[in-house]
Amino acid sequence: MFDPITLKLTVDPLILSALKEDITSEDVTTNSVMPEGCQGQVDLICKEDGIICGLQVFARAFELLDENTSIKLFVKDGDEVKKGQLLGTVQGDIRVLLVGERTGLNYLQRMSGIASYTHSIAKLLEGSKVKLLDTRKTTPNNRIFEKYAVRVGGGNNHRYNLTDGVLLKDNHIGAAGSVKKAIAMAKEYAPFVRKIEVEVENLRMVKEAVEAGADIIMLDNMEHSVMKEAVEIIDKRAEIEISGNVTKENISNLVDLGVDYISSGALTHSAPIMDISLKNLHRI
Repeated sequence: MFDPITLKLTVDPLILSALKEDITSEDVTTNSVMPEGCQGQVDLICKEDGIICGLQVFARAFELLDENTSIKLFVKDGDEVKKGQLLGTVQGDIRVLLVGERTGLNYLQRMSGIASYTHSIAKLLEGSKVKLLDTRKTTPNNRIFEKYAVRVGGGNNHRYNLTDGVLLKDNHIGAAGSVKKAIAMAKEYAPFVRKIEVEVENLRMVKEAVEAGADIIMLDNMEHSVMKEAVEIIDKRAEIEISGNVTKENISNLVDLGVDYISSGALTHSAPIMDISLKNLHRI
């Protein structure tokens, strides 16, 4: 759940922007069938099994339209839900229920889909010391929601944005001239409290990163046998992250390497939505 300050300063403006995207001047359909306000209620129903996430954001889509809207929830973020389960009800001006429906559900379906997909992958790492991380491969202007959903699903957040930490990728290394130069320049510029992570693609770069004193070494798109050799070269002198096309289908093959982190962009860019609907709207 988002704290009150984050909700007001960061989350609410994004939800309002999404509502404005859906309503440039008016909801012509709703105004056609509901020229006058009338109280009503609608059910929030789950249409497939999964992990629910984004209930607070879903509720805000209606509350920002009308603070008198009442949302009753029978589950909380992180709960396992089943197909056909009644998750809650929304009560208020029927015009508000109709106008906010799509925006509220878009957030809830997307966030629940990410949480469910992350949960299914995190279960494959149970019993190991490996931490599952997300990436910055998120939907523009939806990162705060998608990274929150990863945490709810049992994953961990990598950098939230470029200010969070130093991650020297291939193009940074190319700009600096070498792994050694890039690490040296980062150590000189970045605050001492920042860890220096470097992305490497072969064993030569691994050795150079270790010798230059990198705090975290990311093994990017390497063959399993090469990663095993890289782990031996590093020999606990740096933390190790594995990255590159990691999915639910192949992550189990990486656990035996004994690394600290496995990151997967698929958590946010490839998770399917979870099917959730608002049904049985009626006047009260």
